[in-house]
Amino acid sequence: MTGRSALSADFFHDEAAAYSKLESILWPHGPVCPRCGGLDRITKVKGGRMGLWRCGPCKRQFRVTVGTVFESAHVPLNLWFQAMHLLMSSKKGFSSHQIHRVLGVTYKTAWFMSHRLREAMADHSDVFGPMGGEGKTLEIDETFIGYKEPGPTWEFHNERGWLKKRGYGDRRAVLTLVERGGRARSFHVDGVKASDLRPLIFVHADPRSALMTDEANAYRNIGRRFASHESVNHSAEEYVRKTEDGRKVSTNTVEGFFSIFKRGMKGIYQHCSEKHLHRYLAEFDFRYSNRVALGVHDVERTERAIRGIVGKRLTYRNPNSPIAG
Repeated sequence: MTGRSALSADFFHDEAAAYSKLESILWPHGPVCPRCGGLDRITKVKGGRMGLWRCGPCKRQFRVTVGTVFESAHVPLNLWFQAMHLLMSSKKGFSSHQIHRVLGVTYKTAWFMSHRLREAMADHSDVFGPMGGEGKTLEIDETFIGYKEPGPTWEFHNERGWLKKRGYGDRRAVLTLVERGGRARSFHVDGVKASDLRPLIFVHADPRSALMTDEANAYRNIGRRFASHESVNHSAEEYVRKTEDGRKVSTNTVEGFFSIFKRGMKGIYQHCSEKHLHRYLAEFDFRYSNRVALGVHDVERTERAIRGIVGKRLTYRNPNSPIAG
């Protein structure tokens, strides 16, 4: 179900239907009390707030949104579903200004909704484990997006005036791991030296993988930890080559991810502060890892994102904490 038929679903337009939909996703075997974990003697509260339940053993009242990014939100739940669908069905993202205009909420509310939803998309390594594995190819590369705060450094040239200082020392660096035909996982890193990349790669990459990188010196020693390591020399305009056993050596898959990421960041979001960069990376990682080429369409992608809301809360007092509340 895609396009117009997807947005015609009841849970996008009716809050009661949205609660029923969320309960079916998070409670497939019936309501669960978030306080005591009880499953028995849980009844609906009549005449109370929408979606309110009561637990018989602990006498507490609760809703399905407790302990999720939706908890204590004053936005109708069906608008959350609409916002999630807009983010999930737009390949390069959907800005807070667009959500503000489409849903009719304030810009501040739209901005905070967007960040809560991005937190729901976060791929925490303690849950998903390392990427790659035996028989799989893992491409790793780094790129740069914007400047470190407070901003770029400048230098004076006699004939050209003040120009941004050339070099990567003051650029925001991003490291991305991509499984060919599979997932992507990205990180905001301090730099692109081996000492910056090694800790993340060794935690998030399975050493049984076949590693593909460019010619950067940082990967030489790192590659020895993997089943195999091949590289392409971009400085010599080499982008694809084949090994003697017929394997294709390239970083085109991860470069394709960077193409989508940069088009979204520059064309849709335009500005992103450094402290929030990790959440935008989580958004692009999630959409890539649940793309149509893997058989995941808009509605299913939205439902997968909704399943990630549990155990994650952001508050207005502490919006920068990865998991707050």
